[in-house]
Amino acid sequence: MSTEVRSPMFDSLKARYEKNFVRKDQLAQYVNLMKITATEYKQITGEDVPV
Repeated sequence: MSTEVRSPMFDSLKARYEKNFVRKDQLAQYVNLMKITATEYKQITGEDVPV
């Protein structure tokens, strides 16, 4: 049994992204600020973090 550990802001940002309250460029800033991981960014958007 594996438990996936997510960043505290993951669920909130995912919900906001799905409602179009947060754009991809804004999510990328959360990655830069280390509030979510690059893997979580990909889980939310389906794309890799832009460089």
